Amino acid sequence: MAEIHGAATLKKCMEVLRDARNDSEQLAALLMVTKAVKAGDLDSKTRRQIFDAIGFTFPNRLLSSSQTPPGCPEYMFKALGLTLLGCFCTEPELAGHTQILNKIPTFNSVLLAPFNPDCTSMIDDAYQCLTAVLATPRGPREMVSKGAVSALCQAYINGGYGSERALELLLGLLAVSEVKCWQRDAPHLLAVLGKLCEQFVKAEDATKFELCQLLPRFIPLSPPLAEVSQGSECIQQLYKGLADILGSKLSQSQRDPALKLAASIVQACGAEWIPAGRTGSKFLALLVNLACVEIRLTLEEPNPMEVEGKKEVITACYVLIEMGIQECLKGEESLLDEAQRMQLMRIMEEAFGAVVFYLRQVKEEELQDPFIFASVRILGAWMAEETSSLKQEICELLPFLVHYTKKLFKEGGPAENLPQAAGLVGSDSSILTQDALRFLLPGFCHLTAEDRPRDILISEGAPALLCDYFLHHWEVLTSQPGSLTSTEMSLQTLCGIFLNLVVTAPDLIRQEKAFSSLMDTLLKSLPFLLPQKDHLVLAANIATLGLMMARILSSSAVLQKTGPAKEFFRATIRFLSQAHTAQADPGSHGLALAISPAYGVLVELARASEPCRAVILSHHGEEWANLYGMAALEQCLSKQ
Repeated sequence: MAEIHGAATLKKCMEVLRDARNDSEQLAALLMVTKAVKAGDLDSKTRRQIFDAIGFTFPNRLLSSSQTPPGCPEYMFKALGLTLLGCFCTEPELAGHTQILNKIPTFNSVLLAPFNPDCTSMIDDAYQCLTAVLATPRGPREMVSKGAVSALCQAYINGGYGSERALELLLGLLAVSEVKCWQRDAPHLLAVLGKLCEQFVKAEDATKFELCQLLPRFIPLSPPLAEVSQGSECIQQLYKGLADILGSKLSQSQRDPALKLAASIVQACGAEWIPAGRTGSKFLALLVNLACVEIRLTLEEPNPMEVEGKKEVITACYVLIEMGIQECLKGEESLLDEAQRMQLMRIMEEAFGAVVFYLRQVKEEELQDPFIFASVRILGAWMAEETSSLKQEICELLPFLVHYTKKLFKEGGPAENLPQAAGLVGSDSSILTQDALRFLLPGFCHLTAEDRPRDILISEGAPALLCDYFLHHWEVLTSQPGSLTSTEMSLQTLCGIFLNLVVTAPDLIRQEKAFSSLMDTLLKSLPFLLPQKDHLVLAANIATLGLMMARILSSSAVLQKTGPAKEFFRATIRFLSQAHTAQADPGSHGLALAISPAYGVLVELARASEPCRAVILSHHGEEWANLYGMAALEQCLSKQ
C-alpha cells in the first residue's frame, strides 16, 4: 500500500511540475518530489520525466540563487539544485551533458566548503555527480582541466565527511588519466601520497596490506619521486613500511601486494630508495630473493590456472630481478657486497631457468599474451649481461624466440592488455608497441659470436629478420628528427650483430638476399648521418660495417650503382680522415698527430663485437694502439 501511495504522490508531483505557472509553484512541486522519493529510488523513466519537465535551466537558477525565503537555510536552493543534478547524473546520457560538465567547479566547491552537519546531503550529491561524470567519455578530461583533482586531493587530506569517496574518485581518475593528472596537479597528489605513506608506516594491522594495493597508483614515474621535496620523506616511509612487512612471516595474499608495491617504487626510483649500508643491502637482497622464489614457484611447474592468477605479481617480480641484475653489474658502486652479488647471481640464474622452462611450454595461440612479452623482455635483460649461464637452455629456446619476435614484428600485438602490477606502468615505448626484438638484440650480439647459437639463429631465419628490423628502425630514425636514443641504440647493436656475421659467416652475407637490401641502405645512410654530429657512434658502426660488407659483396648489383656507392666511400674517407688531429707536442714546439678525442670508433667496435676485437688483434692492433697512445683501445684489447 505504501508503494502505491508513494507512486500516486509522485504522479501528482509530476503533474504539478508540468503545469507549474511560475517558479514558486515549480519549487513547491520539486520539494514534494524530493520528499516523496529519494533520487536513488527513482527508475530511469521517472528521472527522465523529471528532467523533461524542468530541464537544466531551473537547477542552474537554484545553484546561482543567493536569496532564500525567510526562515529557510541559506543553502536550501543550492542543496535542491544539487539533488536534481544528482538525480539527472544517474542517467549516463545526462551525466556527460555539457551542462553537467560545466558544473564540475561547483561540485568541487561543495567538497571544499567548511563542514556543516546539515549539508551532508549536498556533499553526497556532489560526489554522486562527480562519480557519474568520471564514467563518461569526456568526464575524466573535463575533471582534470576543471580542477577536480586538486579539490579531491584536498578533500581527502582534510579527512572530513566523504573523504574516502574522494580517494576512490582519485584512484579512478589516475587509472584513466594518470599522466595528465600528474602534469597538472603533482603537488596535490604528492600531498595525498604523503598522507598515505604516513598511514602506511604507522599501520600495524590489515590496513598496511590494503595500503600496499593503493600506494602504487600514487607513485609517479614523472616527476621522479626522489627529485621533489615531498618525495624524499615518502621514499623513507615506503622503505620502512616495506621493510617491516617483508621482514615478517607473510601469507601469499600479504606478500603479493608488497612485491607489487616494491616493483612500483623500483620503476619510479630504481634502487635509489634503498639506503646504503648493511641494512639496505640485506633488504635489496631479500627483495630479489623473494622475487626469484616467486618466479620459480609459479613457472617451474606451470599450472595454467595458477599462472593466470599470478601474472601481475610475476610481472612485478621481473621488475625486481631486473634491478638485481643492474646492482650486480655495478661492482664496487653496488649496494651489494661481492658475496651478496655472487649469491644473487646464482639465485637469479635459477629463476631464469624457470622463465626459460615456462617459455618452452608456450603454445602458438598464446603468443599474443602480454605476459609472454614481459617474460621474453626480462630474459633479454639477462641474456644481455650474463652470457655464460643457461647456455644450453637458451640455445634450445632460440627457435621460439626468433619465431615469437618475428610474429610480433610482422603482425604487432595488443599493447593495451599488458599486465600491470597494481599500478605498475611502463614508460617504455617499446613495451607499448610490443617491440620484443629490441630487448633481445644485446643477447643476440653475444650469441652470434659463438658457433652453436649462431648456427641456430641462421637456420631459424634470424639474419633476414634482423635486416628487416634494421631497415624499419632506419626509417624511424630518418622520419622522426630529434633524440631517438632507443632507436639509435638498436641500430648500433644490430651493426654489432652484422659485424659478427660478416667476420664469422661471410658466405651467409653473399647468399642471403636481405643483406643486399641492407647494403643498399648502408650506402645511403652514412652521407645522411655525417652532417649530424650527434650520431657519431652510429656513423662509425655503419662506416665499418659498410666497408666490411662491401668487400664481400663487391660483385653484387647494389655496389655497381655508382652514385650511392661513390657517395658512401667519399663519406667514409671523409669520416675516417677526421679521426686524427694535429695537437701540440709537449716535447717540442711542433705539432704531433693524435687520435681525435671525439673518435672512439675502434674502441666501440672492439667492445661491441668479439669477432671484430679478434680481427683487430690479428692485425697487431694492441701494438698499434700502444704506439699511437690509444689507451682506451689498448685496454679493451688487452682484456682476456
